[in-house]
Amino acid sequence: SNSSFGQLQVAGNDNISLYSYKVQSTITSRLANTMVQSKVVNNAKYAQSLVFDVQIPKGAFIHNFTMNVNGITFTSSIKEKSAARSQYAQAKARGKAAGILRSNALDMENFKAELHVPGGTKVQFEIHYQEPIGRKFYVHVPDSLGDHFAGVTTISQGEKKAHVSFKPTVAQQRKCPTCSATAVDGNFVVKYDVNREKKAGELEVFNGYFIHYFAPDNLDPLPKNILFVIDVSGSMWGLKMKQTVEAMKTILGDLRSEDQFSVVDFNHNVRCWRDNLVQATPTQTGNAQKYIQGIQPNGGTNINEALLRAIFILNEARNIGMLDPNSVSMIVLVSDGDPTVGELKLTTIQKNVKQNIRDDVSLFCLGIGFDVDYDFLERIANENHGMAQRVFGNQDTSSQMKQFYNQVSTPLLKKVEINYPQGSVLDVTQNSFHSYFGGSEIVVAGKVSPDKEQHLESVITATASNVELVLETLADLDGLDDFLNKEKHADPKFTEKLWAYLTINQLMILQMSLDHHIVTPYTAMLIQNPEGNEMMLADSPKDHKRGCCPGDSVFRPNIQNSAIGIDPNFFSVAVSFGPETTPGLHPWCQEVCSSAASPFRSLDTDPHFFINLPKAQKNICFNIDSEPGKILNLVSDPSSGIVVNGQLIGAKKYENNKLNTYFGKIGFYFQSKDVKIEVSTEAITLKDGSYSTFLSWSDTGSIIRKRLLVSVKRDSNVTVTVDGDMTFMVLLHRVWKNHPINVDFLGIYIPPTNNFSSSAHGLIGQFTPEPEVQISNERPGREPEKPVATMAVKGHKLTVTRGLQKDYRTNRVFGTNVHCWFVHNSGKGFIDGHYRDYLVPTLYSFLKNP
Repeated sequence: SNSSFGQLQVAGNDNISLYSYKVQSTITSRLANTMVQSKVVNNAKYAQSLVFDVQIPKGAFIHNFTMNVNGITFTSSIKEKSAARSQYAQAKARGKAAGILRSNALDMENFKAELHVPGGTKVQFEIHYQEPIGRKFYVHVPDSLGDHFAGVTTISQGEKKAHVSFKPTVAQQRKCPTCSATAVDGNFVVKYDVNREKKAGELEVFNGYFIHYFAPDNLDPLPKNILFVIDVSGSMWGLKMKQTVEAMKTILGDLRSEDQFSVVDFNHNVRCWRDNLVQATPTQTGNAQKYIQGIQPNGGTNINEALLRAIFILNEARNIGMLDPNSVSMIVLVSDGDPTVGELKLTTIQKNVKQNIRDDVSLFCLGIGFDVDYDFLERIANENHGMAQRVFGNQDTSSQMKQFYNQVSTPLLKKVEINYPQGSVLDVTQNSFHSYFGGSEIVVAGKVSPDKEQHLESVITATASNVELVLETLADLDGLDDFLNKEKHADPKFTEKLWAYLTINQLMILQMSLDHHIVTPYTAMLIQNPEGNEMMLADSPKDHKRGCCPGDSVFRPNIQNSAIGIDPNFFSVAVSFGPETTPGLHPWCQEVCSSAASPFRSLDTDPHFFINLPKAQKNICFNIDSEPGKILNLVSDPSSGIVVNGQLIGAKKYENNKLNTYFGKIGFYFQSKDVKIEVSTEAITLKDGSYSTFLSWSDTGSIIRKRLLVSVKRDSNVTVTVDGDMTFMVLLHRVWKNHPINVDFLGIYIPPTNNFSSSAHGLIGQFTPEPEVQISNERPGREPEKPVATMAVKGHKLTVTRGLQKDYRTNRVFGTNVHCWFVHNSGKGFIDGHYRDYLVPTLYSFLKNP
């Protein structure tokens, strides 16, 4: 695992001095607590700006950030994200010093604090974060900073602890005796290992928590059956393909003779080097290397068919008895973009893979560059016993690919189960693992039962090469007490913190994040001065599937340059976590919100209503002709306490003697939570009692409050997810600002799977449960492409017209044509009563006497 730190640098003026820079990492067992501190002074008489830029390793959690400005300390606290956003917005509105910390939704790499510094100001930045790290090797510091710092690092090592120090003097930091440039530019790496004596792993118990590390070695590798699925579309042309070929030649050359493999390459078509698995002999791997060398990238990207082809090859090999029962089967996908040919819906691809892949196959995904939908790759890998990794497209792509492959190239065990006697432990993290690969480490944590006495036992079962393993271990409950209580550098809560980290990563429990002072996707860090009236906000990334770090235990400060800005008017802070990215939909609503193929009930454009009736396999649509300013009830469910209303806006002027109307605001009221959400074409507002939290359409972000998730995709849509099982999607339609007629408007899509009660009503809600509808006597209409028919519904017989309506979820500009039977006269006869019966006084009113 990597621990990296940025260097503070000032742009354009020598009157700002960095007079202290300190990095301290205390590692207890496998948990590293790291502090980065930087002190700077502005010696000028005028204001200047600086940037504190720190690289936070993947897998780390920030748990504290402070600033001291001329003796005034700004401290942090962890809040639920919506509460922190609200306080930040209030501070900004009052003109107080305020800023925001954003996170890279995928990698959580850069922490950046921009700070205006008046003349004569001293500033101290200090950030603390923690990360669990894997382990390998002994205590050793590679000379990664070059010969310039030879002899500067000191190591003091005992039986149970080691101290490593790197403290170059100012003279030693200069590139040359008369140079002003610094030579501190590189990686500081510490590699270490701990004593390992038992194959059953290391069971550590302290302060009521246990940590179980399992990293066996001296085992023969299991044979593997591996399909390499390589994107060779046009976007891979040039350096990406050259680097991929270089990496694949090395990877193929590293296959063992007992392995079986093949290569699938795809663009708009799918090709196979061999359409069945072959033994990894030198001749076969050499032929595969030549095949890859000759690939010329072009065309589109058909990910769905490529993955299904690879799955088919593995399934066929199993069916004809080609696979060793003790072998491990895996697929490695390498791609740099989203699908453009064949199946385009990511959730459908995800479902297709899940339905066809066997449970004993692992899918690993390498996403090259920034164009690929990494969130999709991560979901599909995690769902199929694998993992994903982003590979940044540069000169080092080949090395990154090979490093990733090395993590999965040596399967040592499969079907690993780690169990503890019933009643001896509580709240255990994941203890069942599909595979174990050499160089990684399995970590399980939990609480020890209060009535447990002297010992804690564990039993590990796993399948190794030609043998079924059963391993047992026993640990004293007070075995670490003497050492850790006496050692001043040891973290007395390392077991508890590591347990919390694993649990939060696996379950993402909001309250646990608050209890243990950790920034997660559902919490935020609030920075404020002692008076509590100046603050900033820190949001954390969406990368909640991240597991423990395999491979070496590496402590790696990376010292590099930073950018500077200036605001001479007042002291301010702006903090960011790298570039803005677009996170995928929250797992609670992936299937419902993302699938454009799923049935839905919606209203859009002028506004037209589209009702999908799954049982009748019919689509019914109707328009509502009302006036601007009117509010229509869409869903009114008093039993569930849910209201959805829409307020109409009008076009800029009449067209063909008609003023078109659209929905300009959508209001949600969740009575049991006392939460209201207003979605307009300008912004999204969540109101919870006296709190109001805002999201802009110009940002991508999310709010969670009381198990209610509001997720905004920039200038596209907002999804509202309630308790993980009820979802609403609102689409934003932007028009040309100077359009003579049209205005911005909203559309709303509601899946029929939403569990409204039987008392639900409203223009959309009344179709739960689904009414009986019969279509008969289909006949030609006035226009050949629009036949008419008779529809029997709710005791009425209506003349309906078959036509097309637009579904704008996948294409907000042109929409997707969907056939439906159109009911005339504002839905008369299909809806209960008259459309005027659905007018309500406010955006949050229930429907009276439905």
